[in-house]
Amino acid sequence: MISERTGQVIPINIEEEMKSCYIDYAMSVIIGRAIPDARDGLKPVHRRTLFAMREMGNTSDKPYKKSARIVGDVMGKYHPHGDAAIYDTLVKMAQPFSYRYMLVDGQGNFGSIDGDAAAAMRYTEARLTKVAEELLEDIDKETVDFVPNFDESLQEPEVLPARLPNLLLNGSSGIAVGMATNMPPHNLREVCNAVCRIIDEPTTSVDELMRIMPAPDFPTGGIIMGTEGIRDAYLTGRGKCVVRGVAEIEEEGRNPRIIISEIPYQVNKARLIEHIAGLVRDKKLDGISDIRDESDRDGLRVVIELKKGAMPQVILNFLYKHTALESSFGIINLAIVEKQPHVLNLKEIISEFLKHRTEVVRRRSEFDLRKAEERIHILRGLLIALDNIDAVIATIRGSQTTDEAKNALISRFALDEAQVDAILKMQLRRLAALEHQKIVDERDGLAREIERLQAILASEAAMFAEIRKEIGEIADRYGEERRSGIQYSIGSIEKEDLIEDKPMLVSLTLSNYIKRIDLDTYRGQRRGGRGVIGMATKEDDMVERVFVANMHDYLLCVTNKGRAYWVKVYDIPESNRTSKGKALVNLLNLNEERVTAVIPVREFSPDRFLFFATRAGTVAKIPLDEFSRPRQSGINAITLREGDDLVDVMLTDGSRDLVLTTQYGQSLRFSEETVRSLHRNAMGVRGIRLRDDDTLQSATVAEKDHLLTITEKGYGKRTDFDEFRGHGRGTMGVKNIVTDLRSGVVVASTAVSDDDEIIVMSASGIVIRTKVSEISIQKRSTRGVRVMKLGAGDRVVGVAILRSDEDAEEDAV
Repeated sequence: MISERTGQVIPINIEEEMKSCYIDYAMSVIIGRAIPDARDGLKPVHRRTLFAMREMGNTSDKPYKKSARIVGDVMGKYHPHGDAAIYDTLVKMAQPFSYRYMLVDGQGNFGSIDGDAAAAMRYTEARLTKVAEELLEDIDKETVDFVPNFDESLQEPEVLPARLPNLLLNGSSGIAVGMATNMPPHNLREVCNAVCRIIDEPTTSVDELMRIMPAPDFPTGGIIMGTEGIRDAYLTGRGKCVVRGVAEIEEEGRNPRIIISEIPYQVNKARLIEHIAGLVRDKKLDGISDIRDESDRDGLRVVIELKKGAMPQVILNFLYKHTALESSFGIINLAIVEKQPHVLNLKEIISEFLKHRTEVVRRRSEFDLRKAEERIHILRGLLIALDNIDAVIATIRGSQTTDEAKNALISRFALDEAQVDAILKMQLRRLAALEHQKIVDERDGLAREIERLQAILASEAAMFAEIRKEIGEIADRYGEERRSGIQYSIGSIEKEDLIEDKPMLVSLTLSNYIKRIDLDTYRGQRRGGRGVIGMATKEDDMVERVFVANMHDYLLCVTNKGRAYWVKVYDIPESNRTSKGKALVNLLNLNEERVTAVIPVREFSPDRFLFFATRAGTVAKIPLDEFSRPRQSGINAITLREGDDLVDVMLTDGSRDLVLTTQYGQSLRFSEETVRSLHRNAMGVRGIRLRDDDTLQSATVAEKDHLLTITEKGYGKRTDFDEFRGHGRGTMGVKNIVTDLRSGVVVASTAVSDDDEIIVMSASGIVIRTKVSEISIQKRSTRGVRVMKLGAGDRVVGVAILRSDEDAEEDAV
């Protein structure tokens, strides 16, 4: 790089320079183009367009102006990014099927729901709507900051005063660099009521707000199917809204027909009809004889004529499932807050609007108060002059110059220069008695207004009352009924919707008794403690496995015969701490087989894999989606050689390093990519070479911070993964931990983060919960430290990892 000041060449790191430039570019796109501001719900191009139209006097009570003139003003003064982008913005704000509350009143062809483009800007005309004027109200009262435009020749508002929460009313969509926003529109009356509720009761929860505004309200109507995904969006900022078009079945006449009167938001009607026609043409949908689009200016109407004997409800259900007649709107509530992008929940969106509105009302009140005080000051001077009019006239007539008259009036009547200027400009008609009374009335009115403004500025409660009054007026002025219906039927609510998705501790015994317990049952203890009773077992039974799973997870259970079964965690009866649980045979259709491996699964994604490891050191990698269709009788998962059984099953992404650990402490690290993907019922390949009397005990993915190894006598340690050099698959690996009479053989070896917790369970059902950070980090070939103090004859049989919040979020992704 060449210095502009000295002309010398300055060496720079090109990698760092590219990173810096790209981050600057990304933030410019995020802040300056693609993501709306949480305060007024507008992107810069929308804000500049509305402001330019106001500056042109292009308001709702004035005649329309040519769109080309508006676009030229916006581009020349505020937004030099091309006329096409500005005109597209103007067009969208004028489309009744795009905006729930249009901000531009268009005249001419502004496009259609069929995807037809708007006429050229030289043909169309536009002006602001009354709703848009509410966004611009009080902008002349120093309510918002102004910044220089692109060439610093003019000033433009950083944000609009926004008397209404536009971000919720009209939503927004945009793709930035590395992030996107997709916010649905809502009903104005419901939103205003929710804002008022937050003002009245700041501690109102999101669930309580949902009773006021239960779901989005789309300009194209439709029926919202269930509210669970919407609740997720309102709680976390991300969720899903399923919208179904409105269709009726008419049985009149010779043949039945389906009439579609509303379609989901952002669905192209023409493409929807083409898709249906394509399904009929390709013989994927039978029973339709004709499709007609009878839509006109009075509304949307698509007629689907059915063949004689066709079942209308079956065809309609097919259309819902296979066409855009039922669509999902993925909600991402991403907006700019204090010049940074943030994902906001419903309450945060309302709070950001109220924070902005409070600042606007404060600045407006200060401006109005200043103007009122200046005016009442002048009026007081005028009244003094009128009360002493003869003396004032004599003083003025006796002065040689205006400055001499000013000074004389100031000294004689205790006035200031502003008051004297007003007196000297006073017209003779003000001497009339009625004019004198008008000044008195104006002074008294201003005195009351000053008192009101001072009260607003002196009290937060008064300020919120003012905001609440304005919101109520807007709701009365523009409020209307919902367009989108909401279906709360039982069919749209699954069993899971009624169950909290919280983590549970699941334990399984050798005799296949299973139970789940709330994690809060076990409080944390220091390393080396004795623990508490976690499960009552029969004399000939003992705990074999223990792990943490969420209530909505599937438990993929693999048996000693290599068959896989499914059970939801919430279907496992919740038990108290000391109960033995429920026999798995009562939950699964087992056929003289025993479950030997259990793994929690949330989604059966095709890009994830199940990695099987057997006692004899065999491994197999099978795509997860091959297990996505459960059968009551189970399905074949893996073929096991005679005398072999499963040790572990892991979820992987196909590209990680794996660590296999034997019961005598040998550990082998190798790349998962060296194991090719197989189909279900495969036999697998050799993973680790074993000594004659050794067996594979544990398998884990080489991730997180350390490898935690626990032995049956309660000893354990953490070891850096770098201690284990990658070896070829099928080799013997290296020594991991000392296994002798004092420590016993390895029970579990798994990847952990420093801020995780572990739950250790013994064969007699004793459980201890402790922090991973309390277990020391040691080199290979050491015994470790005591993790759990065991009773005589007892031994550790299971270790469960309780992930930290951050790790749990990563795993969910």
